[in-house]
This record gives sequence, structure tokens and C-alpha cells, in this order.
Amino acid sequence: MVVNGAEIICDFSGAAFWEAENLLIVADLHLEKSSCFARHGQLLPPYDSERTLKRLKNVIEKYQPQKIIALGDSFHDNQASTQLSGKNRQLLEDIIANREMIWIAGNHDDEKTEFAGQWTHEIQIGPLIFRHEPRVGAQNGEMAGHLHPALRIFRRGMSVRRFCFASDGNRMILPAFGAYAGGMDLTHKIFSNIFKKSELIACLLGKNTIYPIHQRDFFSR
Repeated sequence: MVVNGAEIICDFSGAAFWEAENLLIVADLHLEKSSCFARHGQLLPPYDSERTLKRLKNVIEKYQPQKIIALGDSFHDNQASTQLSGKNRQLLEDIIANREMIWIAGNHDDEKTEFAGQWTHEIQIGPLIFRHEPRVGAQNGEMAGHLHPALRIFRRGMSVRRFCFASDGNRMILPAFGAYAGGMDLTHKIFSNIFKKSELIACLLGKNTIYPIHQRDFFSR
């Protein structure tokens, strides 16, 4: 998919790869969401960080990026980095070792973690600008997360819902990469002030591939 002139590979893992910059992009890891919920009395299976990090490790092995940008909400709250198990802490350290790691600050993040890398609120590389929350109105080259796009499509009386990349060619919103992250349907009105509707394409995450769906086909039955 081309975003503001940059050729971006949308991977079925939910990560994006910009080959020209040898750069991997992920959004909304929400590490330690389960431990945060547990502290507030809501118990979830405590496996989200391990699943998320193992999937991230796999996609890094696939593309071998020199740089990684995490588009915010990498940690679910300001205690998340200290709640990681020793195993998961080592896994994260191995992932970012010998690579340039750029952490974009999100609304959940604690920027005072001990993990290597640069923290910033946004960064521009060539024709693309990376930030956590997409801005309303024309934002050519914007790569963002935060909204966790997903889409339910209908075919022959049946429906399926998948997380997705969303782009109109000018900007892109990535799906949440975190194992326990939710999704907001791409037909929600919040997206109407972000994308040019006639050019909007959703790239749905399949088991082993991506399924591009044009906006005109969102409601096909």
C-alpha cells in the first residue's frame, strides 16, 4: 500500500514494514493489560504480554528491521514495565537489542521505563509522520494508532470481523498489535473526519494473509 508516496507492506500480524527505511511499525502493544485489570479486580488470563511479544519477535525475524517505531500505548499503564515477568522482560530486551527503537508516547504510556530507545511524541521520517493519535482534517503522511480499527464484513448472509489497517493513500491507521486490545469498527463516525471516504481501503488481518476491502464493499451482502 502506498501512503503519501511511501510503499508500506501491511503484514497479517498487524505490523507494517517500510522497506526503503528498513523500518518496522507497530501500534498499541498494551503490554501488561491483564495485570492492570487484575489490580482493579477484573481477572484476565495473564498471557497477553507473552503472546504480544512472541508475535512481535516473529515479525521482526521475518523482516529484520534496523529500526522499530511503536506508535504509542506500548505499555498499558505506568506500572506495566515493572509488572513484566523476567521472561517477558528479557524477550523485550532481545527484541530491541542492536536496533534503533523509537517509542511514541501514547495516552497510556509511562515514558520512564528502563528499556532502551528514544521517547518522543511524534517523529517525521521522509514523507511520513509518526504519532499516536490521528488528528482531524488533512494530515498527509500521518501514521497513527490509538483507534484500533476493525471491520465487520458481510458475505452471503454471513459476517466476519477482523482487525485491519485503514488508509486512503494519504495517511494510515494501524490495527492494535496487543493480544488483548479491542477494536473500533471502521464504519464508526469518528473515522469520517480522518479519511477521504471514497479512497478508503481496509486491509483485514487474515490467518496468513491480508484481505484488502474497498469502502464501497464494506456493506456488501
